This record gives sequence, structure tokens and C-alpha cells, in this order.
Amino acid sequence: MKSISTIGSHSSLQILHGAKMEGFNTIVITDRKREGFYKQFNFIDTVLSFDKIDEAVDLINRNEESVLVPHGSLVEYLGQERVNKITTKIFGNRNIFEWEGNQHKKMFLLKTSDIKIPETFERPEDVDRLVIVKLPGAKGGRGYFLARDKVEARKGIDELINKKEINSEEDVIIQEYVVGVPMYFQFFYSPLLDRTEIFGIDIRYETNVDGLRRLPSSYGSLEPTFVVVGNIPAVARESLLPTALEYANNFVKNVRERVSPGMIGPFCLESVVTDKGEIVVFEFSGRIVAGTNLYTNGSPYSWLYWNEPMSMGRRIARELKNAVINNKLNMVLT
Repeated sequence: MKSISTIGSHSSLQILHGAKMEGFNTIVITDRKREGFYKQFNFIDTVLSFDKIDEAVDLINRNEESVLVPHGSLVEYLGQERVNKITTKIFGNRNIFEWEGNQHKKMFLLKTSDIKIPETFERPEDVDRLVIVKLPGAKGGRGYFLARDKVEARKGIDELINKKEINSEEDVIIQEYVVGVPMYFQFFYSPLLDRTEIFGIDIRYETNVDGLRRLPSSYGSLEPTFVVVGNIPAVARESLLPTALEYANNFVKNVRERVSPGMIGPFCLESVVTDKGEIVVFEFSGRIVAGTNLYTNGSPYSWLYWNEPMSMGRRIARELKNAVINNKLNMVLT
């Protein structure tokens, strides 16, 4: 293994910057329209560009001695069918992609991890409180909507079906809208150290739900949308951290039992913290999340483990380097 590669999007700059800091050659595979953007960074050794999305898999597979680091844009841009054709080794558990892309399987994995989650409604007709309806996949909140009752839930789902955003109501998940502060807890599980590290916390900045707060009440009521456009750093009360870490360790244990070969590397428990101090987890991401881009020089938590600048991208590369040194690459690749 000589190089680390990734798709040009999401958190690719952080991934490749961290890889270069740990001594790896770096490769980005990107849409030709973004080629010039990535060529300006001297920590990226090779820029491979494609005109059509089908060419991306060929470019990935061409680098057999490289390890591909996945992020949220991999499946969302390429699609699961193309990702299944990737023969290059992937850092992390590629089998988690299917679980992450299916809202029902995602929530099952959280629930069976003994993690507090919101109430879920099987049908729109069962809705009896404020809910949020979510589409499958890593869409950054696109298409999500709020419904106050079963009538609004049914209407919104039918509109998604008519727009061909989904095939049927089984594709979405209807989830109780928990009021509180959103906190996205970032973790890294190291198979080499058998350790779960709290790596950072972020809050997603969403349009237009966050922008609506700036409007005077005289502008009337506008429907909120939840498309993520940025991230804000956060530090939690220290008393919340033991519960967050307990949830993370429960999740790691459950994934090991249900999604072979288990959790490898970065993941995120996307949560709301209520006024009672409860952490309610409403989603997970089974790979690096864009909120870690806030911490290219290390987060307040990564410093506690490493006492040096440690981004999530560099942490991935450090795990790979240690796996090479100890001849244990099979523990971190699928």
C-alpha cells in the first residue's frame, strides 16, 4: 500500500491533507469541472478526472495499490450499484453502506444498540405529534419535511412519490421531532487499539430552517427545509460525554455482531440533547462526516488523545500507517 485515494467532494481535502501528513501519496478522483480546484493544493499528488460518472469506478479500480477512503458523497454520487463494483480496498467496513442508506435498517441498528432514539411511526396514519419525514441515503437533509399530524404527513409523502423522489412510503422514515440542541458526536473506533475515541462535535447549519429565525414574525410562516450547507463547532458539557461514549461503544459492539467485520474508523451519532440532558440519537453515519472538516488542526477532544494536531483525515491515515507497520491491514480494510 503506497497511496490513499478518495472522491473529490465532502471531506476529501481533509482526508488527503491528513494522508500527506502521515507520509502517503495522495490521489483524488473528481468530476472534470472540479479538476482545477483540486490541482491548486500541493498535498494532492495526483488528480484523476472523469466526464461521466460511470468512469469514476474505473479510475478508482485503476489504482490497485491505493486504499480508497469513503465519505458521504461516495454512495450518494456513484450509487450503491457502482460502489459494489469497486475492487480497490476500502478503509472501513463497506458493508455498513447498505445499512446507512436504508432508514429502517439504520434505526434498527441504533435501537438494538441500546441507544435512546426518537419514536418512529410505521405509517403516516399513525402520526399523533410533530414528526420529521426523512428520505433514504446521505442527501444532506434534502427532501426532509415536518408534519404536525397524519394529514400533513400523508400529503407530504404523496408529493414525494409524485415527484419520484421515492417509490413508496416504505422508502421514508417518519420520526418524532425531538426538541433540543442538535449535537453530532464524532467518533473513531480503532481495531488496532480496540478503542473508541470521542473525536469532535458539530452542529449542522441548515437552510432554510436556520435562516427563518432571522425573519421578523410579520413575514408570516414559511415551510422549513433541512439542506445542510455548513457546520458549526460545538463542545458539550463534560457530564454528557460518558453517555455519548457509552452509546458509541454499544454501537461498535452491535455492528461487530450484525455487520461483519464490524465498525472500522470514523462514525457519527447524530443526536439531539434535550433540556433534561438526555441524548437522543436520530441517525448514524458509518464513515467520516463533513462536520470533522472544522477540525483540520485537531478538535478539543482529539488533542486529549494525541496531544498533537489530529484531524479525522490524519487519524485515518495514522491507523493505516500503523496497520502497515504491524502487518495488520486486513483489520482495517474491506
